Amino acid sequence: MSTLDTTNPIPGKTVRVTVSNLNKSYGNVAVLRDISFEVRPGEIFCLMGPSGSGKTVLLKHIAGLEKPTSGGVRIGEYDAADPETRAKVHLAVVFQAGALFNSLSVYDNLALYPREHRLGDEKGIRERVKRALSILSLEKAANRMPSELSGGMKKRVAIARALVIEPQLLLYDEPTAELDPILSATIIEIIATLREYTTVTSFVVTHDRALALSIADRVAIIMDGRIRAVGVPDDFKHATDPDITNFLNPVIDPKNPRFKQLETNHE
Repeated sequence: MSTLDTTNPIPGKTVRVTVSNLNKSYGNVAVLRDISFEVRPGEIFCLMGPSGSGKTVLLKHIAGLEKPTSGGVRIGEYDAADPETRAKVHLAVVFQAGALFNSLSVYDNLALYPREHRLGDEKGIRERVKRALSILSLEKAANRMPSELSGGMKKRVAIARALVIEPQLLLYDEPTAELDPILSATIIEIIATLREYTTVTSFVVTHDRALALSIADRVAIIMDGRIRAVGVPDDFKHATDPDITNFLNPVIDPKNPRFKQLETNHE
């Protein structure tokens, strides 16, 4: 186990994310429809919704990877769509697949960004990497290659790589996808406890009900490109909206399967 001193967190200033009347269309297809909400500085904010509801597109707008059709996203006082914002705000993304470089060791995966952006000399970079590895209990994996890692370890390395940037805003895209329940619980615990080590605002896109309702400060539900509800986890544990309750607690009925209904509706 790591013996990291948690009384001295990674320095940084948390940021607020403000989404205002955001719309995004591809041709005639509207993907995001008049979306507005706010992520408060330092909170864990989870975005949930069915597949195809616009979650990842919304995350890309916050990351500055997409430009809105109208409306916008601000990170602190800066426009997320402005390329210069990424030089003013420390932002990191933990991608669903990890996006590790297979030709680099774990250590060099973590050191790549600070080396390319000259975030200190090699000694300083080494300290950044060692700290991130320690936080995620990955010290013994430093010299291993991604091909030698389990799925859970790859997720942890991806989070550690994000921490090396010392982010103010950390975006997660389905962090527990393709993991078994125990590994999912491990990643959920990591996201929840990172506030002991660093000052960061966390925005999590997830299908994972356990993640959202156990560690989020607030949760938003998106359906058909619209925000249907925003609230604290307890609000959703007692939700009365039938669409939301069906999404969070779907009833399995082999005698009246959903795919048969979809087939009928399609025809």
